[in-house]
Amino acid sequence: MEAEVTALTALAASGATTFVGLMATEAWTQVRGRVARILTRGEDTEAVDAELEESRAELMAARADADEDAAADIEAEWRTRLRRTLRANPEAADELRGLLEELAPQQPAGTTVSINHNTISGGTYNSPVIMAQSIHGGSAPLTPRQEPGPR
Repeated sequence: MEAEVTALTALAASGATTFVGLMATEAWTQVRGRVARILTRGEDTEAVDAELEESRAELMAARADADEDAAADIEAEWRTRLRRTLRANPEAADELRGLLEELAPQQPAGTTVSINHNTISGGTYNSPVIMAQSIHGGSAPLTPRQEPGPR
């Protein structure tokens, strides 16, 4: 029984992460109704649909303000809701698994882009300066610049 509870908890966490991730994409409009049906098991989906839209608006505002704590709170709230739903209606687990498998290709790639603003001061640089955590895909080594002079 404990393994089943652990599996449902992991499924709820995966579902919440996926749904909150999709809230900020165009795919959300197609997924929202199905998520509401899983959460309500067909009863009063309009109320849950409205809650999902409210969470989406809060998430968009949190991301605009770079408020990661608020975004994490939204995900935690839906993780808890999904876990309660799965415990009360174990048959919803199959429906959730099916939806997650269907949505897997729509998930953003694991790589994310963040923009940092760096400043270089002092010194003389006669070539481009590149700052990166990691560079993939091959980069050619820079050749030393030839100073003008007698040949």
